Amino acid sequence: MGCDMPLYAFSLFLPSIVSAMGYKTTKAQLLTVPPYALAAVLTVIIGFVADRTRRRGLCNIFVSMIGIVGFGMLLGSQDPHVKYAGTFLGALGIYPCIANTITWMSNNIEGVYKRGVVLGFVIGWGNLNGVVSSNIYFKGPKYTVGHSVVMAYMIVFLLGGSALLEILLMRENKLRKEGKRDHWVEGMSEKEAESLGDRRPDFLYTL
Repeated sequence: MGCDMPLYAFSLFLPSIVSAMGYKTTKAQLLTVPPYALAAVLTVIIGFVADRTRRRGLCNIFVSMIGIVGFGMLLGSQDPHVKYAGTFLGALGIYPCIANTITWMSNNIEGVYKRGVVLGFVIGWGNLNGVVSSNIYFKGPKYTVGHSVVMAYMIVFLLGGSALLEILLMRENKLRKEGKRDHWVEGMSEKEAESLGDRRPDFLYTL
């Protein structure tokens, strides 16, 4: 929710900002490309960093803060050049989190069928929130309601949700390392324990 809804909203207001800077036709279209291009570069960088550090939650938290600052600029200024700069930060705070969140969920679900179902729910629920973005952008060019709702989504669901999940997974990993989940496999054969997937006491979540 925290990154998919802002993703769909992004394309709704960027053209109006470029137009407000005085650019038209082909040049205006070209000026909508740089925020996406920079976000694509950061997506690759975050993917590399998260793979190496295994700290996907912290990557989400850090990146989401960039996006929140960007939407704060969009809300706080009516200078089209400041708003255009804000779109760069907004894109940087949205796009890397999409790939990182999907991978984070995939890392923490063991079992091909369970992973498929969970990812279906995660992606489907996120995409469903695109309905929200198409109904909050009106009364331009300020778009106060639209930017406020997107910023709230990023603060509550992306930043807050990532931080909460990080804390809960840390707590669960600690309990498993201390042997407080070992009773889950008592009396089971090795094959039966293996079938528990991520519910095995020796399975540690990716943070």
